[in-house]
Amino acid sequence: MEKLRIALAQIQVKTGRPRENIEKISAFTRRAAKAGAAMICFPELCVHGYNRERAHLNAEEIPGESSLAISALARETGLVILAGLAEKSGSPRPFITQLAAFPDGRLEKYRKTHLGNSELPYFTPGDAFPVFSTEKARFGIAICWDLHFPEVTAIYSLQGAEIIFAPHASPAYVGDRKNVWLKYLPARAYDNSVYIAACNLTGEDGGQTFCGGAIVLDPKGNVAAEAFSGREDLLIADLDPALINTIRGGEPASMRHSFFLAGRRPELYGELIKGKDFPPRD
Repeated sequence: MEKLRIALAQIQVKTGRPRENIEKISAFTRRAAKAGAAMICFPELCVHGYNRERAHLNAEEIPGESSLAISALARETGLVILAGLAEKSGSPRPFITQLAAFPDGRLEKYRKTHLGNSELPYFTPGDAFPVFSTEKARFGIAICWDLHFPEVTAIYSLQGAEIIFAPHASPAYVGDRKNVWLKYLPARAYDNSVYIAACNLTGEDGGQTFCGGAIVLDPKGNVAAEAFSGREDLLIADLDPALINTIRGGEPASMRHSFFLAGRRPELYGELIKGKDFPPRD
């Protein structure tokens, strides 16, 4: 990994109004470019709005009008842009997808693999954990509920991801977003020696209120940057490669034990975790 400046946007969007939302995405991306960022991440479903009941009405193909507009913005600004949208799946239940638009014209995507109970009737889960590369870093994407499953972050780290971007659409009723994130995101970062970069929708949309927030955890689980203003905001963070390169590279010798995944014993885990349901209570 090389030194990298990233941006995390917490924005308010409007369901079913993708052109307006993309105008806002464009404005925040240009701000990030002026600040010297190389990558920017926007929240979950920021293009179409997080509205479960209307998702199938708003969903688009990729490539499609919205993804091509974001791709053009990436080429123009030179930033890698991560933006969430509802993607058609071939069924009435679309994917919750995070688009990755690169300055060279590449369009990649991650489809949310773990759906919350309230999402299952409306969306189709993805089934892959792709790792993407830029000149400076390798990264993966985990969307909101995905982060509650430790295997996701471990899989990404084992595939060489150095950053995991975590776009959210978390409502205000779940409580203080910073307090909730600090219960588990530091563990994901620390145990897997990765940067975690999370952002959330903010404001009201379609009768829902989102609590906003943006945070970066370093590979030791420490808060490297944060923004919890309760309003639309852009967090700029510099990711220092020294810590992760030292841990992953195993130098100096005193750091070699710090990459915990190197000590895994998958021959012990295998069938113990494969296909097992949560045990019933007595």
